[in-house]
Amino acid sequence: MIEPEEIIKVLIVDDHQVVRQGLRTFLELQKDISVIGEADDGFDAVEMVIQLHPDVVLMDLVMPRMDGITATQKIHASGSTTKIIALTSFSEDDKVFPAIQAGASSYLLKDVSPDDLVDAIRAVHHGEARLHPDITRKLMEQVYHGKSIPQETSRGELTSRELEVIRGVAMGRTNREIAQELFISEKTVKTHISNMLGKLNLEHRTQLAIYAIKNNLTEAE
Repeated sequence: MIEPEEIIKVLIVDDHQVVRQGLRTFLELQKDISVIGEADDGFDAVEMVIQLHPDVVLMDLVMPRMDGITATQKIHASGSTTKIIALTSFSEDDKVFPAIQAGASSYLLKDVSPDDLVDAIRAVHHGEARLHPDITRKLMEQVYHGKSIPQETSRGELTSRELEVIRGVAMGRTNREIAQELFISEKTVKTHISNMLGKLNLEHRTQLAIYAIKNNLTEAE
């Protein structure tokens, strides 16, 4: 018996109608994605997440009434399991780091290709993260200069397998790529990542990657 394909419910948040319409038009061509609503500011976004329970929100950051970072904070603080992708034109530090700290699972710029955006939505829905290449470079530079997201954690006891997994995360590999490299299942990779987040008192995969780089865990011993 063929199981029905899982449908990812998406909420689009942007103060420009033409942007929302463009995103909706493309996303609705995907068989596994359903756009369940649109909001033109952060205030309405928070209300719609509470009412509609989307799986993923595409969140613009600069909007009237309530900006996307504040909206992300409120959604995250509410205990919602909705994943948020910051989708913006801005790559400045004062947008990137606050968005990630607020609870954004991924950070993409609006010049991302439609196919990459769809891949990001699917990845975020399954617990992975996606960063625009420019943002990845920026994070790397900030980490190496000691200016990473302020997050002091205790290393805890990471197993040798967890160290192998965290290296893959830091190098930007997907769960599937890590699993193939280590000859383990994707489910096992997800379990290791979840365990490390708990041990290190971190919340997001992106924070885990930054932690690995800052603590020189990217090279095999």
